Amino acid sequence: MANTDNNTNTHHQIVDIQPVIESAISNLLKTPLGTTHDLFQVLDTCVRYVDALVECNDIADRMALCGRLLAALEVLRVLLDQPLPEHLIERLTVDKVDHKACRSGGSIDSEEMRQYCSALTLVLLNQQAPADLQKHITGLLFQMVSIMADDLTAPRFLRTESGLMMIESKFTHIVH
Repeated sequence: MANTDNNTNTHHQIVDIQPVIESAISNLLKTPLGTTHDLFQVLDTCVRYVDALVECNDIADRMALCGRLLAALEVLRVLLDQPLPEHLIERLTVDKVDHKACRSGGSIDSEEMRQYCSALTLVLLNQQAPADLQKHITGLLFQMVSIMADDLTAPRFLRTESGLMMIESKFTHIVH
């Protein structure tokens, strides 16, 4: 409305309030993680972080993802030192050995693989490598985390009449 002495019309402003839609990376970064999670949950989180890292071009998001991945790998270090809970032993147990589904005999030690993944993550966090090299390092990290997750979630135990038996591999004395 305008005053009678004024020739300026008043316009109602249309304020369009758009909700802020958080990115998938923001939601992923908010995922809580700690030693209360089991081995499979932490591995799944590591895979999701590195998967997002491969697709991410934003430097701030990449740094945040690397930081969270490094933290998840440290949680994994703690979990690898603990005995497997019963529910995971059940998931890692088969009634019949299918060598394609079981961990390969040439598998690398889980802790050593975790250390390699941590080292590559630190290289990415330092931001000293050229962009093309960072892309290759990210790809290598993706492959190593995937191999580690596949290995750690592969069947390890065979159910027999006399109880559980460890499926033979190079590291039969190591549960993880």
